[in-house]
Amino acid sequence: MLAGTTLALTPAPATAAPAAASAPGVRFVDIPGDGGTILKANVVTPPGAAPGSRHPVIVLPTSWAMPQIEYVAQAAKLAAEGYVVVSYNSRGFWQSGGNVEVAGPPDIADASRVIDWALAHTPADPERVGMAGVSYGAGISLLAAAHDERVKAVAALSGWADLIDSIYSGRTQHLQAAALLGGSAQLTGRPSAELQQVLKDFLASNLEKEADMIAWGAKRSPVTYLDRINANGTAVMLGNAWGDSIFPPNQYASFFEKLKGPKRLEFRPGDHATAEATGLLGLPNDTWTSTRRWFDHHLKGEANGIDREQPVQLKARTGGGYEGYPDWKSVGATERKIALAGQQRPWANVNSGADGGTLILSSALDQFLKLPPLASIPLLPRSFTAVWQSERYGSEQRVRGTAKLHTTLTSTQASGTMVAYLYDVGPLGVGKLVSHAPYTFHDKTPGRPFPVDLELFSTAYDVPAGHRLALVVDTVDPLYIEHNPSGARLTFSSPEADPSYVSVPVREE
Repeated sequence: MLAGTTLALTPAPATAAPAAASAPGVRFVDIPGDGGTILKANVVTPPGAAPGSRHPVIVLPTSWAMPQIEYVAQAAKLAAEGYVVVSYNSRGFWQSGGNVEVAGPPDIADASRVIDWALAHTPADPERVGMAGVSYGAGISLLAAAHDERVKAVAALSGWADLIDSIYSGRTQHLQAAALLGGSAQLTGRPSAELQQVLKDFLASNLEKEADMIAWGAKRSPVTYLDRINANGTAVMLGNAWGDSIFPPNQYASFFEKLKGPKRLEFRPGDHATAEATGLLGLPNDTWTSTRRWFDHHLKGEANGIDREQPVQLKARTGGGYEGYPDWKSVGATERKIALAGQQRPWANVNSGADGGTLILSSALDQFLKLPPLASIPLLPRSFTAVWQSERYGSEQRVRGTAKLHTTLTSTQASGTMVAYLYDVGPLGVGKLVSHAPYTFHDKTPGRPFPVDLELFSTAYDVPAGHRLALVVDTVDPLYIEHNPSGARLTFSSPEADPSYVSVPVREE
């Protein structure tokens, strides 16, 4: 018994026709993917499907390193509501054939081959094809929608639109994210030789290969094929968590704004895939409820009202219900600047105690316990950090959207890394992390100042009355690879002609 639905787990050959039943039955099948590569898959059909009937079909590629039973609970729910559901293990993982190509051309072609198979071997309607997935499955779904016009609707959950902007934002390698992806691929799959070389160059900071790496990532980024998705008119729902430490929310918000067809953007508290996790276990889950409503409207034509709701739906990390907005730019309608006056000169190479936390764990604690990474702002060593604080706020500050840092930086070395943190500081000086982002520079002239413009990761956070905001900058964070030579020193200044500031987006009502 799973989520109130009995599943009959019976293996079947790839050519077997679905049998009518009183409850959705899961069949394990082999589906020939691109080049004949066998993809291990599950098929769930609606109970009592009449011979010759046609039902909307949803294809679910598995997440990175996840087995083929990942979506079985949601597949059962969808099948009970009249969908044919085909879930398959992405190539290179577990028992599927081939190598891990990181959503490369073979993975995109696989999605089309799975659709072909579903139309030939299940009561699937060729005019009502959808794709969905979490993480890796989300990225593949968006890429498939760009390359296969049969895909009418997509729900991409905790995925990426821009792969490079996700794991190389601020020209900084996201160390823990890359290590997790590489390590889990080795444990559960067969990474391609190309992937192994890209990871080697990435983690070794091989700048000679930077252009090749960026081109490799662009080929695997849905934003590269945005015009195709728009031309196809695909209905796209994007869902992510504010604290996603693998695919930060900024790149999803930017992609959403450029979509021209039916679209929806949902951001919630949590880290990578934690917002969807309970739904994968068959428990009630907002993300999966929205996903089913999205498909019900765009594949079944149900008038469930989702098309009349505000397309941007946000839930603040600090609590409260959902907030609706007409578009992303309306989220942070007012920008308040905090001046970063004076000159501060921290030494590099020392972790001050301010950092972005630990991959997955920290934002999960924020999601479930309202416990983000903490730092005692008065105790941060000023030799290794730059610190600016606002005045205490007389009323609650509803931070919504993307804070932006502008400053002037001078380094004693040609290369370096800085990480900017925005903290909510209470009366005792304890700061709760609101947002952060890394920034790396190369080939600068030592001693010559240059401007820095950095977007922090988007968020929704309520700063209580009586608190203040603090901007902290240091040079070491375990989440990232840093590029500060030994003995380097950074100088942050605020020239009269070009003052430094952090711009914080807030909602006043």
